Amino acid sequence: MKTERLSDRIAQELEQSIIDGALSPGERLPAERQLAERLGVSRPSLREAIQKLASKGLLHSRQGGGTYVAAAPQDSVTDPLMEMLLQHPDARYDVLEVRHALEGQAAYYAALRATDDDRQRIRDKFDHMVRLRSGDSDPVAEARADADFHLSIAEASHNIVLLHLMRKLFSVLQRSIEHNLDKLYTIPRVSEPLRSQHQQLMLAVVEGAPEKARQAAYTHLVFVEESLQGIDEAQARHERFLRQASLLPGT
Repeated sequence: MKTERLSDRIAQELEQSIIDGALSPGERLPAERQLAERLGVSRPSLREAIQKLASKGLLHSRQGGGTYVAAAPQDSVTDPLMEMLLQHPDARYDVLEVRHALEGQAAYYAALRATDDDRQRIRDKFDHMVRLRSGDSDPVAEARADADFHLSIAEASHNIVLLHLMRKLFSVLQRSIEHNLDKLYTIPRVSEPLRSQHQQLMLAVVEGAPEKARQAAYTHLVFVEESLQGIDEAQARHERFLRQASLLPGT
């Protein structure tokens, strides 16, 4: 009975670490001996706690050894959103509206609550994103780095619900960013405004300026939305011109 109570406590502690984001989806747990020493518990009790979390679908073992946090599932919320993005390009504006709601608040709370480790992680994600954009990298890698930067800010908000919403939307967010970059890079000198906006957002968060951080997030997303609208309008004009030209005599 005592072992059962102890294993329950260990399971609750590990589960809380997953909820809080201290253990990320897909992350490997430390070796059993190391984790038992860190928690100050016996290895049999730890093993039993891990089995409890595995039965709940929160942990799983992989071939070749190791226990991992389960990846975020592609559930009934995420799949239709992704399908909508693929079939209806205008849905990217709906994604931008969601980003306005989530990322403005994420930036605000991140500026208030970020730890030193959070701030360093945000700086690292920003630097990685800039390095990729300064070279001839794969657009998919750029999109991933862009999304990782924004997600690092959500993690620093230390708001469990906000963090989980952002993680569930991560694949949609990445696809949205990837599509937006394809469009935005047709605008001359767009790279510098984007870099500057991300830098302002990063600095506001790491300097602990919540209102400035929220405004920086809004400014960035307004720029993205207005730039996309401009591209769409120009494309529509071009298509109208082609249709009209096809009706001219001799064409």
